[in-house]
Amino acid sequence: MSDADERWMRQALALAERAQREDDEIPVGALVVDAEGNLVGEGWNRNIVECDPSAHAEIVAMRRAGAAFGNHRLVGCTLYVTLEPCAMCAMAIVHARVARVVFGAFDPKTGAAGSVFDLLADPRHNHRVEVTGGVLADVAGPMLTAWFRAKRGK
Repeated sequence: MSDADERWMRQALALAERAQREDDEIPVGALVVDAEGNLVGEGWNRNIVECDPSAHAEIVAMRRAGAAFGNHRLVGCTLYVTLEPCAMCAMAIVHARVARVVFGAFDPKTGAAGSVFDLLADPRHNHRVEVTGGVLADVAGPMLTAWFRAKRGK
């Protein structure tokens, strides 16, 4: 983990806190950084508030990055997300040609970057994504656990 990875992940964690505080969404935040190290898109889970099953933090951040670039390809970009991407997000990442994904907490139920599936490294795709997992997982994981416990009244 580089200093930049930790710095960007802290910013993604702040977005996750906004998801929880502003929208009562599952606290997942994501951001896209271009090859020069510039922030080009950010977002947090919006699927409940927008009634949109595809509005995961990663998708929201990639949509905004694509709009900033004027292109659906995010070549050379790094996506930072506080939770391991699911299968839907992993395939969007592959199709967008994101160079690298850095995530916080592992997702042992639906994770698609190595935990349950490994879609980002599947050799059948025409694009490979470099993955670094577990960055600040000690912060991201408990944030998610606390949110779910509060929702379930435990």
